[in-house]
Amino acid sequence: MSSTLTAPTTSTPLFPQANYINGTWQSEGDGEFTLVLDKYHGTEMAKLPLATAAQVEEAVAAAFASRDRLRRMSAGERSEKLEALAHLMEERKEALARLIMQEAGKPIGYARDEIARSLTTVRTAAAEALRFAGEVTPIDFGRGTGKTAFTKRIPAGVVCAITPFNFPMNLVLHKVAPAMAVGCPVVLKPAKKTPLSALALGRMIEEIGWPQGGFSVLICATSLTESMVKDDRIAMLSFTGSDTVGWGLKAISGKKKVTLELGGNAAVIIDAGTDLAAAAKSVALGANLYAGQTCISTQRVFVVRSEFESFRELLVHEFNALKSGDPADPEVSVSPLIGKGDYERIATWVEEALKGGATLLAGGKPVDAARNVYAATLLTDTKRSMKVDHAEVFGPITVIEPVQDFADGIAHVNNSGFGLQAGVFTNNFAHVKQAHEELEVGGVIINGIPGFRIDSMPYGGVKDSGLGREGVRYAMEEMTEPRLMVY
Repeated sequence: MSSTLTAPTTSTPLFPQANYINGTWQSEGDGEFTLVLDKYHGTEMAKLPLATAAQVEEAVAAAFASRDRLRRMSAGERSEKLEALAHLMEERKEALARLIMQEAGKPIGYARDEIARSLTTVRTAAAEALRFAGEVTPIDFGRGTGKTAFTKRIPAGVVCAITPFNFPMNLVLHKVAPAMAVGCPVVLKPAKKTPLSALALGRMIEEIGWPQGGFSVLICATSLTESMVKDDRIAMLSFTGSDTVGWGLKAISGKKKVTLELGGNAAVIIDAGTDLAAAAKSVALGANLYAGQTCISTQRVFVVRSEFESFRELLVHEFNALKSGDPADPEVSVSPLIGKGDYERIATWVEEALKGGATLLAGGKPVDAARNVYAATLLTDTKRSMKVDHAEVFGPITVIEPVQDFADGIAHVNNSGFGLQAGVFTNNFAHVKQAHEELEVGGVIINGIPGFRIDSMPYGGVKDSGLGREGVRYAMEEMTEPRLMVY
């Protein structure tokens, strides 16, 4: 069992099979358990107790009580704690990467990249803790003549953080590290399919001596998660996951602050004059790495008509060249889907599209049904009404369609309820400016896929893709309030 996985420099297991509540590991729960499986081999990694209502109450009460202690920590002390956390992660990075590979089914190279990014997230938070500040507000005119005004950023309070399965360490840290940097307590509810990385993080936060109650990790029933979201002691909800769940939680959250990162059906435009071969290689990997299970995975590709046939053939070649299977194989890109239900959904959506008139260009079949591995699939002749087009696939399915010109490509990208990020391959600077002005998304990536993300940049979407921004400093702003002083 992977609970015996150990860090290279210690005989202590990476994580206990328990909830971390108010500074203690509690192995008893409500009598129900969640099994965490190795996503490729199907073997049991851990059996975790679901928290009781009383344990959830204990975590929230402890977090609420810890607010003053965290708020009064100096910026230097918070930064030092984050640096200590980064040091422990660095020591254990290979064990942590292998833990992600197993519990999330993520290709080992991508899992190692996640740990590298997680280290960047923590170290960036440590640096931002030292320089994060309010601002001087100019009022020395009119009725304000002779007066000075400035703001100080004050921690909002307890953050309820809810995270998805696909980045079980880095997306957790995109909530936890900024909260630590500004002095907000966190009650974390990780995804039930991949909670072990969060528990490993809890162990490290315990080891660095973070104040008791300032961080808890709960695996619990949906009803108890909703009770936390409604709780007036929670000052902020920070959620990453599906749009349906996210907007539903916002609806019951009351007056608290809310940040939602909800994914989408990210698109790419291929303009005339682009290096088609390089773009095809980038798009194929961006659509299928980790079986397309990222919220900015390339799902829709729109190619100006003059380049369509050439690019289509190049993209088919790149799709067929991708290796699928065991995430422990460094050459594998297309790893297992997170569960049998997702595998079956992907197969059903492809079948529905083909019956509706879509044309299959690549994939469209199981690679290993027993292990939930589905081939990298490319479709064309799709319709807006098809799920593979308008819904979030979150799997290895991509559609490619011709457009009349660049402006038509923008119109097709915008014809979506989502708006997270988009990629634009062009050498025309007028089109670069047009894309920035007209694409209805949170981020435009020029000559790159929408899956590009640096952990310090502002990240988030519009429309059904979310509310607010992550990225360390931007999350710190979301987690604080400006308090004005005038004298």
